[in-house]
Amino acid sequence: MSPHSPSDQAVVARHGWAQAVLTVLTALAAMVVVAALGLWGAGAADLPDQAFPRVVMATVVTAVGGTVELSGSAGGLADSAAGLTVIPLSVTLVGALVLGAGFLRPLRHRAVAGGRELAGWAARVAVLWLLALLAVAYAARQDFKLSLGDDTLGDLGDVFGVSPEVGFRTDVPPTLFFGLLWLAGVLILALLVSRRAPLPGRLLPFQESVRPAAHAMVVLLLAYVVLGTLVALVVAVSRGHVPETFAVILLGMPNLVWLALTIGLGATWNGRVQGPFGLPMPHVLDEVLRSEDTQALNLRTLYEHDERIWWLLAVDAVLLLAVAFLMAARSPAHVRAWRHAVHLAVALVLTVLMICLLCRISARYGLSVLGIGDLGGGLGGKLFLKPDLWPALALGALWGLVTGFLGALLARPVRRKGELKPVAG
Repeated sequence: MSPHSPSDQAVVARHGWAQAVLTVLTALAAMVVVAALGLWGAGAADLPDQAFPRVVMATVVTAVGGTVELSGSAGGLADSAAGLTVIPLSVTLVGALVLGAGFLRPLRHRAVAGGRELAGWAARVAVLWLLALLAVAYAARQDFKLSLGDDTLGDLGDVFGVSPEVGFRTDVPPTLFFGLLWLAGVLILALLVSRRAPLPGRLLPFQESVRPAAHAMVVLLLAYVVLGTLVALVVAVSRGHVPETFAVILLGMPNLVWLALTIGLGATWNGRVQGPFGLPMPHVLDEVLRSEDTQALNLRTLYEHDERIWWLLAVDAVLLLAVAFLMAARSPAHVRAWRHAVHLAVALVLTVLMICLLCRISARYGLSVLGIGDLGGGLGGKLFLKPDLWPALALGALWGLVTGFLGALLARPVRRKGELKPVAG
């Protein structure tokens, strides 16, 4: 008998380069389309010098953790400074979902997969992903000329020939590194979340504790995105501003709703909005943070501007209890309630940590001519938002323990009997 049966050859074919090319191109195309539609809604299609496609490429770069550096030039009699750190998580999420689905597709209907087999399949995807990301990175560069306006600053600019410019360039090496790191995270998470994805035999004992909790957290995050999108659509229909609303949905909906998730847990974010910058809907965020000093963003400060903000607490409680129930229902019957509580607490702490790392915002721009105007104000502005990390993680652990335990108790009558028995390959 041949050592390689026809079924084995079919498996290898499904893991080939053609399938990897299709997976990478489909994910990249989905990200480009979402970024383009979101930027179009935000008005970026009107940018000068046909810059729209390059801005779309820069958005895709930042969506996978890449680095886009802003540069400013205003001549010898002027000074400028700029910086921007924000991840368009809607684009990130779409790319992760499509890429993860494409990675898992050839592995379906399998119980066990060898470590070398999975590594080889992931390596093919990684090589093509790096090549595609390299092309996108080199396409993401542009310069813009800025107007100084019609006031004194504009007159001085005309007299002294000051023509300020701002541009962006992709820092290629960090972009490739973080893009590869992002890809690795997506592929590992896809294997952890999928109930049917095969694992190497040595990892099968861990699936009963890891997979239900990982799946529960993904369901929680996606539920928040869906709920936030529905609310945004209702607001768009009832109050107008449809293009702007779709821009928020297609570029930064996870940024907003995952921020709301942590605030509902009781976490505090610190930030400030100054100058022309602003935060997208809801407007209450901008009201709280627009100040000369750093402000705290939490349930208390938001309640002072909008009493409905306490709904975040209720939504967190309901959704966390629901995913805790789901996690317990998907776990073997022998797992005790306190272990469910620990599993959900660990998973929620990691989820809150991810949100705190990904939802940070920092933006600044400043311009001065002959000392008129201020790099921190005047023609410039600042915006930043960062979490109070350790209290947020502690709150995540507390919520995970409580809802994990309660969810396990609620799931007892419906949990399937017996243990999850891995199928040997």
